[in-house]
Amino acid sequence: MYFEFVNSAKLLAGDYALENISSELNLLGSKRPMILTDATLLKIGSVKILEDALKKGGMKAVAVFSDIPLDSSIETVNDISQIYRRENADSIIALGGGSVLDTAKGLRMLISQGGKDIMRYVGAEMLPRGQAVPFVAIPTTSGTGSEATSVAVIKNNERKVKLEFISSFLLPDVAVLDVRVLESMPARITALTGLDALTHAIEAYSCLQKNPISQGYATIAIKMIVESLETAVRKPKDREARLNMALASYIAGASFSNSMVGIVHAIGHSVGGVCSVPHGEAMTILLPACMRFNMEKADKDYADLLLYLAGAEVYASTAEDKRAERAIAEVETFISRIKEFAPISLRLSEKGVRKSDFSEIAERALNDGALIVNPRSADKDDILKILDEVF
Repeated sequence: MYFEFVNSAKLLAGDYALENISSELNLLGSKRPMILTDATLLKIGSVKILEDALKKGGMKAVAVFSDIPLDSSIETVNDISQIYRRENADSIIALGGGSVLDTAKGLRMLISQGGKDIMRYVGAEMLPRGQAVPFVAIPTTSGTGSEATSVAVIKNNERKVKLEFISSFLLPDVAVLDVRVLESMPARITALTGLDALTHAIEAYSCLQKNPISQGYATIAIKMIVESLETAVRKPKDREARLNMALASYIAGASFSNSMVGIVHAIGHSVGGVCSVPHGEAMTILLPACMRFNMEKADKDYADLLLYLAGAEVYASTAEDKRAERAIAEVETFISRIKEFAPISLRLSEKGVRKSDFSEIAERALNDGALIVNPRSADKDDILKILDEVF
């Protein structure tokens, strides 16, 4: 066996984590950070919380860009790079969900390479280090794990496709988990991002590039999600549940960043690109069906995961040859339980997907890099059957 594992971001987690950003940027030689965020976070005051925390450390952002769409885009990254250079910024602070963090990664990529169009750098592990651009990632959702991953997913709107940029140089220097910017997450977003994190962990544990360290991270993440997500959805001000979900998302992100994901993400990326289904919702809809598809190759891994999905008593009382099936059933039960407290969809038809979209979705999924490391190979007919099952 040979594998590589990178988890280089320094983690600041817990009470007043934001107040430590200024000192970290000083250590990195930064004096003029630019903040990337979205309009909602600006409106509800999350950006002010960050700016006040920076001020306590004697630092002020030279610019705040908040016009980032729900799906990070090539055009957005290119536009922000012009503002970054015009304002003579020397670092990036990203406050937001996956789209904001992916946009920040794209910006860092563009600035570090001295380029003007991010499309020049599409690909996997092709990026040299380039110019140092200190980068602080502050997630406001607990699901993408982008603050711990070497992957950026950025949409090409013209081609209606989500492109993957992969390099260890995309990892932030500092990841910050602070409950103050997580408490405003609505129940629906808390649920969907949490289930996204669960998908990351399950796929990371069972994909072909799994390794002992990524699997260890994945099991911790699954246990924390099972124990904390329902509370975080039902009681948004529960600080312990919020922090536990943030940590679980970070840990799951570090896991799949070092092992990859699989068919759930391959199809999910395509469903998002073709039909604009939100990523977390696509993961929620596809996960159980894709696990059933993978059963003939991933049954041992799924059997192992029953312990973390359902606990020692259920694991011990379930026959060894039934544990994988029980694990999938536990995932479905868990999703159904979360649905009781948040308005999430379990069918593609509920999200406006049409059967006439299936062929294009399947074709794009076949070209998604995540499918390469799925435990079971899949062709177009296999993907069409999965889509039909969750329609």
